[in-house]
Amino acid sequence: MTHANTKCDMERVGAVIVAAGRSERMGGADKIFAELCGEPLLAHTVAAFQRSSVIDSIVVVLAQDRVEDGRDLARKYNWSKVTAVCAGGVRRQDSVKAGLNQLENVDWVMIHDGARPCLTQDIIERGLQAAKENGAAIPATPVADTIKVVSADRYVVDTPQRDGLYSAQTPQVFRFDIISAAHRIADEEATDDAVLAERAGCKVKIFQGSSTNIKVTTKEDLVIAEAIISSRIKKKR
Repeated sequence: MTHANTKCDMERVGAVIVAAGRSERMGGADKIFAELCGEPLLAHTVAAFQRSSVIDSIVVVLAQDRVEDGRDLARKYNWSKVTAVCAGGVRRQDSVKAGLNQLENVDWVMIHDGARPCLTQDIIERGLQAAKENGAAIPATPVADTIKVVSADRYVVDTPQRDGLYSAQTPQVFRFDIISAAHRIADEEATDDAVLAERAGCKVKIFQGSSTNIKVTTKEDLVIAEAIISSRIKKKR
């Protein structure tokens, strides 16, 4: 894959890393700054985009009280592509919108969960290629477990077929004008950015995600992420 092709004929690509959540399932610890292989989790996440030849600029979105900590990290690690570290909003989509507003002169944007530190260069590059087909693409993996639809009183009300069910991941990749417009007109809460693009009438392409591209939400997830990253470091030696 050539650099020019991956770069969508040299169009500029930005990344918004969203990490403004409250880490409610981490027992009060801030997962974004938790230590992972000797470095803050956020450092691993940002590094994936910093190293990527297809990424031109990065915006990091944090909780208001961690913005200065994020700026300190940017200086410490010399993240030359980080153009802004800003505060997020109440909802995830508010945080994404704040990040989008900080991006300048980009044609494409990758929106990524800050709590996914095991992202590979392969996913970044394939995501950009997939998005070229229709302006929007997300990584996803087929659902392996049987899914149950459950009522408020904890009874099973339906068991959908697994065929066609996928678990969505990030980075979700969009033409900048498409996702910016989708966020401007959004009036209902959405669990990811693809939902907003879908509601705005955009077809979203699926490309193959990875079982290692995990989202750290619990202390157990942190242990798994450490094992994944440690294994990669050993392979490079």
